[in-house]
Amino acid sequence: AYFALQVIHARRKHKISPPGTSGHPEFERIFRAQVNCSEYFPLFVSLLWVAGIFFHQGVAAACGLLYLYTRFKYFQGYSTAAQERLGPLYASARLLWLLIGLAAVGLLAHFLLS
Repeated sequence: AYFALQVIHARRKHKISPPGTSGHPEFERIFRAQVNCSEYFPLFVSLLWVAGIFFHQGVAAACGLLYLYTRFKYFQGYSTAAQERLGPLYASARLLWLLIGLAAVGLLAHFLLS
């Protein structure tokens, strides 16, 4: 919701009416950052859910909080300059891979030990 509100604020600041998605470079960076985060959200929630149920709730929650923090830093960095997004992007990707691993280990343990 915070990211969507930032897009609305940037639209008003740069006078870009919906459905327009181009205009001032600052608006375009904020818009792309919000869209990029939205694209990964279903994958993140699914992995968080599976890792929490089949691996460990605490570990999954910690990974989830770190992921949300790195996406927030990604959004802030991308809003400033496109290159500023790279560090948090790589960190969030590593956390997604970790959640994939935790979910896979949890599922394997569940089905092999049942």
